[in-house]
Amino acid sequence: MSGELIPLSHCATAKRQDNLPLAFHAGHYYCADRFYAAVRHWVNLLQSQPFERYTLYTDDAYPFAVMLFALFHAGKEVWIPGNNRPGTAQQLQQQKCRLIGDWDKTQAFDYCLDSADYFNPAFLPLNSDTKLVIFTSGSTGQPKPIEKRLIQFQREIALLEKLWGKQLAAAAALSTVSHQHIYGLLFRVLWPLSAERCFHSRSYIDPELLADAIQDTPAYWIASPAHLKRLDRNSPWQTISALNAIFSSGGPLQYSTAQQILANSGQSVIEVFGSSESGGIAWRQQNRKPDTAWTLFEGMTLSCKDDRWHLHSPLAGKSGLPLDDQLDLQHDGRFFLQGRVDRIVKLEGKRVSLTELEQRLMDTQLIAEAFTVMIAKNRDEIGAVCVLNQKGLAQLKASGRNQLIKEIRIALYKWFEAVVLPRKWLFVDRLPLNAQGKIDQHILMQLLDGNYRKFPQVLGFEMTCDSIELMVKVPHKLIYFADHFSGYPILPGVVQIAWADYFGRLFFAIDEPFLNMEVIKFVKVIQPEDELKLTLDWKKDIGKLYFNFSSEAGMHSSGLLLSR
Repeated sequence: MSGELIPLSHCATAKRQDNLPLAFHAGHYYCADRFYAAVRHWVNLLQSQPFERYTLYTDDAYPFAVMLFALFHAGKEVWIPGNNRPGTAQQLQQQKCRLIGDWDKTQAFDYCLDSADYFNPAFLPLNSDTKLVIFTSGSTGQPKPIEKRLIQFQREIALLEKLWGKQLAAAAALSTVSHQHIYGLLFRVLWPLSAERCFHSRSYIDPELLADAIQDTPAYWIASPAHLKRLDRNSPWQTISALNAIFSSGGPLQYSTAQQILANSGQSVIEVFGSSESGGIAWRQQNRKPDTAWTLFEGMTLSCKDDRWHLHSPLAGKSGLPLDDQLDLQHDGRFFLQGRVDRIVKLEGKRVSLTELEQRLMDTQLIAEAFTVMIAKNRDEIGAVCVLNQKGLAQLKASGRNQLIKEIRIALYKWFEAVVLPRKWLFVDRLPLNAQGKIDQHILMQLLDGNYRKFPQVLGFEMTCDSIELMVKVPHKLIYFADHFSGYPILPGVVQIAWADYFGRLFFAIDEPFLNMEVIKFVKVIQPEDELKLTLDWKKDIGKLYFNFSSEAGMHSSGLLLSR
């Protein structure tokens, strides 16, 4: 490191320190002369091509850097998509984008990283206003192009280097996040290139692989909350403790995760908050205090107008950028996050629009209405609630639930990476509404995120104003089977009554306790993996809840619960 930043506009032309590795790719270190030669090779090829707009996707970061700067120097317009799914490719091609990089998995793309061409001093620097287009999920549900300029990235790099440059020193950048999104692009590729730090080309999703790659060399880790919360007692804590820093972005890090990392490695994770539109906004480190406030980067201020927060930042490209986050601003200028205004969520470091996901579900021609929610667990996942149309109902009847879900997932895979596809499914005849006429998310969350040690798995339901039919599956891991009975597990009758009570209160908002029971009948036993229909009828005027468990074998149990 020279101690001074190389402007991004000069990253493919500047004189760098001799023999200093620029990147580590496919088992080899690449220095500046090889990087410049590969860029020059591609500039010569691209300048002869008639296409003006290119969309660049690569699995590894070093080929990405080569192609990015080659496209810049060839005078091409560069678009950076979030994924390389077929549907994404189709949409970009409709925008007259030429695909380049790892798009067709049936044929490897030759990046010619070891070209015989060498650095040419006449190769001119870029204009600092050179543009590229990245994508973010807009509030409408469609990926939204965001235009960024090199000077905006350069200003943000200067902020980051001022805060953490000395701490990082000459450490190498290793990442678990993709360079196809703004956080990975900046921290994993552009900042190291500007600061003359070596960056590793491949992604290290597994911390053990990251530990093997580091060995005894100084390094820092560019991660996300989704990856960091998977660390456990068997993680390579000794290696993690030796890191110069750990960065996290893509959503707030849970306090418990921050404390686990601090306790086991002594590392205080540096969290960075921002967006594709705004760039970096603020940072924090959660040490011994939960709910640590965020500190704005230098030169940034916040204002609130019409209940919407606006950011004033030298990185945003315009003053008063509206934010999609709800904030609680403190007297000292720091703030707390209070959730999202829109319906964009982060899953495994991937930003996904629930609105777009719902639209794609309905585009399958099997679903009339769809609603999706994020279920925050040790491993976050998305739940989908679907109202099937006639074609979907016929498919459900003919092929069964599992096959229907499989077909829907295949259709979604055209647009989304597998990691963000729904893992929990409910098929209903209509979406439940609350008193304000809005979708009752409380009910849906209770059903999708059920405790399968104590309650059945809800597969779907049909409802009217005072009755409901729930399709449920009895999990084999219910705690009630252990002692009832050994070798022949049977669901206790008292548990069946408790389930009727629970779901009755969930759907009908029953406030008063049940004081008595009538005409209770247990006709057929219920065993693990049984699929049942639970029918509930609530007579509010007389305070009676009727329940009936049935299956294709007939009625299993029934009765009345009385609140008066």
